[in-house]
Amino acid sequence: MPVTATNRGPTDPMDVQALTYLFVIGSFALYIGIAVWSRAASTGEFYVAEGGVHPVANGMATAADWMSAASFISMAGIIAFMGYDGTVYLMGWTGGYVLLALLLAPYLRKFGEFTVPDFIGARYYSNAARVVAVVCLIVVSFTYVAGQMRGVGIVFSHFLNVDIIWGVVIGMAVVFFYAVLGGMKGITYTQVAQYCVLIFAYLVPAIFISLLITGIPIPQIGLGASVNDGSGLMVLEKLDRTLVDLGFGTYTDGSKAMIDVFAITLALMIGTAGLPHVIVRFFTVPKVSDARRSAGYALLFIALLYTTAPAVGAFARLNFIDTVQDAPYAEVADWFKRWEDIGLVGWQDKNADGAIQYAPGVPFDGPPVFTGERGEQGQRTLANLPSASANEVYVDRDIMVLANPEIAALPGWVIALVAAGGLAAALSTAAGLLLVISTSVSHDLMKKTLARGISDRQELRYARIAAATAIVIAGYLGINPPAFVAQVVAFAFGLAAASLFPAILLGIFSQRATREGAIAGMLAGLVFTFAYIAYFKFVEPGHNNADHWWFGISPEGIGALGAALNFATALIVSRFAPAVPAPVKTLIASIRVPAGVERPHDHP
Repeated sequence: MPVTATNRGPTDPMDVQALTYLFVIGSFALYIGIAVWSRAASTGEFYVAEGGVHPVANGMATAADWMSAASFISMAGIIAFMGYDGTVYLMGWTGGYVLLALLLAPYLRKFGEFTVPDFIGARYYSNAARVVAVVCLIVVSFTYVAGQMRGVGIVFSHFLNVDIIWGVVIGMAVVFFYAVLGGMKGITYTQVAQYCVLIFAYLVPAIFISLLITGIPIPQIGLGASVNDGSGLMVLEKLDRTLVDLGFGTYTDGSKAMIDVFAITLALMIGTAGLPHVIVRFFTVPKVSDARRSAGYALLFIALLYTTAPAVGAFARLNFIDTVQDAPYAEVADWFKRWEDIGLVGWQDKNADGAIQYAPGVPFDGPPVFTGERGEQGQRTLANLPSASANEVYVDRDIMVLANPEIAALPGWVIALVAAGGLAAALSTAAGLLLVISTSVSHDLMKKTLARGISDRQELRYARIAAATAIVIAGYLGINPPAFVAQVVAFAFGLAAASLFPAILLGIFSQRATREGAIAGMLAGLVFTFAYIAYFKFVEPGHNNADHWWFGISPEGIGALGAALNFATALIVSRFAPAVPAPVKTLIASIRVPAGVERPHDHP
């Protein structure tokens, strides 16, 4: 049997909270100190850190920017509950980064401007194309940032005993300080620190739990090792048998249709390659070769977490089942009740035996709605009607990584470290997203479109105002999120795949793609994908199943179809539009063909 909180000594919640305050306040002080030290004094520093970031530092900052709350908090939780099907996120996000590093990053760095809309506006010789790109970027970024702020709220509400709303507000304040003050320069060096915090926070508990369950300190190896309970079973074999005994399907077999697996993986891959806050990181290095090197470093830094996530997911599911199954509620470990107190775990005693039964199916109608009263067993009573399933337990997938050290009764400092790591992951990505929103508004809409005569100082002021406004909107989305963290982020990737990625790829590799084609393609891809997601998630959620999906493709994977529509629309419209001007063809050739002399960086 895995070693869990049921057979190890409990951790004092007061000690954990004190340590969490210490770790979180210390990390926030570090981030703010870096922001003060690296305050941006010009638009070049605010937008791209003057292109002077070392490739190793940029690789760490890129990894932190890219590994959001979805990577740190949600991905292992999805894998824990979906098993094989959850690996689409792992494959899609990792493969997408390789795609970005090979196909886009070096060429965009050679172009030498500040933003993705900058590239699209110049390549497609059109302010209209620039504005459409800004709209796409803002929709993608705000969809993505909602998941980050929800992650911030979850960490604050549980570990620091702060209401989710106030947790989001505190997170907004910290991001406001170093994003608005430091711009890309401050964010870059803050993200280096955040990467160190988040990767340490992810690996340390994974190593602890791997040792407890298998006796092997390397989680990646522990996942394929035997459980040290004397059964002789491998970890995945034990998990398969345990789940089947409870009535679930096997952990290592998938239930999704192959076309949906392919669509989700592809949407996540090309969505990653189209994410503006990741692309802009490659504008911060001195030269094209440094962009390639920083991409390689980032992939190495990302792999440390992504190769660990499957092990974390499997260990978390084993420990969760071992802790709750058939346990009397009055004796269940304290971690269960603490998460119950903030509404992310719920129990309904359907058979009145006082024990927790975990089985397939939803326990009641939707997430727990608590009455504010306590039942006979001391549990928070629910207003929700029970479902017909035998399952009595609701658990939010987003808590599994955060709760894993508590379930395994690890030392208090490890639990506190995970809280600091979850905040680092969410805040690093939120800052990058908010910066690209502000730069798009100040640089692409104001400087390049609506108010071309403004000075550098005025543009910097607009950038900071835009960042502050974006933070307020992001906070609202964090308080009222449309879905759980990784699902929201998956939608952002789908929107990026359907809107920005095709325009960027055609802009680099096709001399026939015209401004008319690019505009039509971006609008078609964005509107189609957004409408499909909105219909199945908000208009008709009861139809969100394979019987109603187009071609069997879920909302999480529809970005792949949206991208195909974008490509087709852009190429067809381009055939009937005036040819691309000769200077633009020269620009395309200069981006694609290696040269000994870099294209100079054109400051606004």
